Amino acid sequence: MAAALAISGCSILSNPLGPPAYKERPVEVLYGVAGSLLDVGAWPDSILYFREVERQHPNSDWARRSILMAAYASYRMGDYQGSVGDAERYIQLYPGTASTPYAYYLKAICYYDQIVDVGRDQGQTEQAQTALRDVVRRYRDDPNGRDYAVDAQLKLDRVDDHLAGKEMTVGRFYLRNGDTIAAIGRFKTVLDRYATTSHAPEALYRLVEAYSTLGVTGEATRNAAILGYNFPGSDWYADAYAMLTSQGIAPPTVKPTGTRRVSNLFGLMPRREEKLPVDPAGTIKPPQGP
Repeated sequence: MAAALAISGCSILSNPLGPPAYKERPVEVLYGVAGSLLDVGAWPDSILYFREVERQHPNSDWARRSILMAAYASYRMGDYQGSVGDAERYIQLYPGTASTPYAYYLKAICYYDQIVDVGRDQGQTEQAQTALRDVVRRYRDDPNGRDYAVDAQLKLDRVDDHLAGKEMTVGRFYLRNGDTIAAIGRFKTVLDRYATTSHAPEALYRLVEAYSTLGVTGEATRNAAILGYNFPGSDWYADAYAMLTSQGIAPPTVKPTGTRRVSNLFGLMPRREEKLPVDPAGTIKPPQGP
């Protein structure tokens, strides 16, 4: 790196905030300067020099790698659109290289890091879900991409939990405002699509609450039984059991082990940790290999 910088001379770094003046230089020099700027967190400047590698040496392995490095630098500076654009360009140009899994993964992470709280539009969440599933589908059995697929699956589980949280938020709103049928639809969606998430016990409890409000005691008892069978020690089951008992409805035969009694139609308890924990930007490492 020191040699590369020495060869390049001061002129190549004389205007680090603007595009380098065009002068053909060895690819190692341009890439070395770009890498040095990347190492010190000068993301926009490093992108300029990675672009220059592509422009001056388009057919080199360095140019191919520069596309991904520019995508990584854009990700680090929070330019998710730019990062996705470079990642997609790499995928189109080099669909079968050892670094292609990283391009797919980086694209997915860009969407994942833009997930916001459950009270807002979930467009980014759905994009993240699609992109993460693509990584898992493509690379779970691929030696070059297996690590990315494993991490993508972990994040996908969190995305599902996030989407389930959105359904629960809307369902609670409907229930609180007397639109019980619409609330039931939301809670059923959670159980149909996101049954393995942490929201499933509450979704079953809310169905018990909703059906008992409508006087449909058979469905209320059935959902309470499902809740008790799958989550016998949960506080949500304790609530459902106590609710049915207080209303004179025969509860499931298995008594709960929990003791909390907090929820009712007009005092809905918000679920704790509604917001999906996302990774800070610094956790994604730059691509490795040529």
